[in-house]
Amino acid sequence: MAKLNEQEFQAYLKQIRTLAEGPFEAIQKEVEVTNKFPQEFFDLSIENDLYRFSLPEEYGGWGMDELQILKVQEEFSRGPGGMRMHLHYAADMNWRILDDFGSKELKDQYMHKFADKSVFTCFALTEETGGSGADLHTVAVKDGNDYVLNGEKYLISHTDCCEFAYVFAVTDPNADKDKRLSAFFVPINTPGYEIVPMPHMMGCRGAGHAGLKFTDMKLDKKYLLGEEGDGLKIAVHSLSVSRAHIAVSNLGMSQRMLEMTIARAKDRVTFGKPLVARQAIQQTIADMGTEIYALRMMVYDFAKDFEEGKDIEMKAAMCKLHSINTVKLVSDYMLEIFAGVGYFEDCVYGPVERLYRDCRAMWLEEGPRTVQRLTASRKLIASGGVIG
Repeated sequence: MAKLNEQEFQAYLKQIRTLAEGPFEAIQKEVEVTNKFPQEFFDLSIENDLYRFSLPEEYGGWGMDELQILKVQEEFSRGPGGMRMHLHYAADMNWRILDDFGSKELKDQYMHKFADKSVFTCFALTEETGGSGADLHTVAVKDGNDYVLNGEKYLISHTDCCEFAYVFAVTDPNADKDKRLSAFFVPINTPGYEIVPMPHMMGCRGAGHAGLKFTDMKLDKKYLLGEEGDGLKIAVHSLSVSRAHIAVSNLGMSQRMLEMTIARAKDRVTFGKPLVARQAIQQTIADMGTEIYALRMMVYDFAKDFEEGKDIEMKAAMCKLHSINTVKLVSDYMLEIFAGVGYFEDCVYGPVERLYRDCRAMWLEEGPRTVQRLTASRKLIASGGVIG
């Protein structure tokens, strides 16, 4: 399919908002209990091209630019958090890592299969004892034309609906920290690959979180991504882009929470006046809107730098950092203005309590605020304070 013109693109944004707040919300009632997406969710996502829209045209996608991708993501982020998590990943890391670092053989074989979810992946970096950086404990030992992997991963999303995993492991424990790790594109049916169940999460239900365990898992060297020792580079680059996508996820949730809050403030009458007529409530709503506006401008600026090929690591960290602060403020104010009625399920204004739970996952995805501050400060100090 050819790229959408502006009129078609705006229509598509409306289509995705309707999907997120309608059919997806209806499905989520079941997901909150089962913690698993029904096939209907995947079918609707395929029908609405949510696996295709961000994919380059050469692989059967629509070839949207980064700003368009982020605008689509803002719309589906208004819906259930677990579905947002799945679709956010589908729009970015799911296919982009293989496209950026896979061999021609792997790309020719699999890239076109992302468009209709014939192939889906998970990102297996984090470990319970090794964090998400150069200090990982999973190892990959060279054995002729193969690598043999042993180790465990933790808090990995989409483990229940993927065919491949991007796995990061130590290939040279004696190398400099920047060269200790390598990355692999692992078929999940490889002997020695095991999924380890985890408890249900507070929010973002259905996103398939689990642990992974690798026991003498033999992998052909053709599944190596990039060169041996490129693992940390691949992880850092991939996480940088994903952090901006998490920021726009927070933007979508915050925007919907603001709209629901205003609707509630208009309807709720106390002592003869609607809440929205009270100056304290007006000031609160202004603070919510100001933070949302600032976040939107930051995300759009990131997209511009991304398209121009600039270093995005600092701005991506800043986007995620500000987005956490924004969604925290907005969700707290939302619940405060809704008062007791917002603490119950099935609120007439929308999923107040679920959005409040769902957005808390954003404190943690791709690193908490402390990590974002460290990343941003390192770049700022190196540049002498230049942001650009």
